[in-house]
Amino acid sequence: MSTARAAVIAATVLALALIQPAAASTGSPLTQARAEMLPETARAALGSPRLAGEGTLRWLGFRVYDAWLWSGARGIDPRAPTALPFALELRYARSLSGAAIAERSAREIERLGHGDPQVRTRWLETMRALFPDVGDGDRILGLHEPGGSTRFFLNGAALGEIPDPGFGPAFFGIWLDPSTAAPDLREALLGPAVR
Repeated sequence: MSTARAAVIAATVLALALIQPAAASTGSPLTQARAEMLPETARAALGSPRLAGEGTLRWLGFRVYDAWLWSGARGIDPRAPTALPFALELRYARSLSGAAIAERSAREIERLGHGDPQVRTRWLETMRALFPDVGDGDRILGLHEPGGSTRFFLNGAALGEIPDPGFGPAFFGIWLDPSTAAPDLREALLGPAVR
């Protein structure tokens, strides 16, 4: 092998080595700045938050919210997305009542087959009490820790938690379950490997 060819190969290997860590990091400076805006509780639970994916939910062509899925250093397994800690952040583009958000969530949880009727009724009552009315620009973040409580934050401030460990997989299934009503958003959050 010629010296020139060896130098080109070495330079290519070095360039790839330098690029790879950047791709595996938390991403662009904008993404890192967004991660630093997460509530301290979420950052502590995730360790070093990484953006797993992002997307937009539209209904009849209108943007309802933008979504960001944050994982810890171990990432998210698309085949079992609720097996590891993560945070789902929604930034609303329009006004919605907390009661409407709770009721829509309960309908989707039921459609996906999570919980029995009594458990779903209890979850709905808790969500109605917990979820606030939102307006354009408001951010709700849900923090999932497997086997633990699901905690919610509004614009970075704690809203409360639902201590039932079965609630988190049921609730986040609205976005992450293969049978979600929003498969394009699921793919944007988890990546194209989920098809």
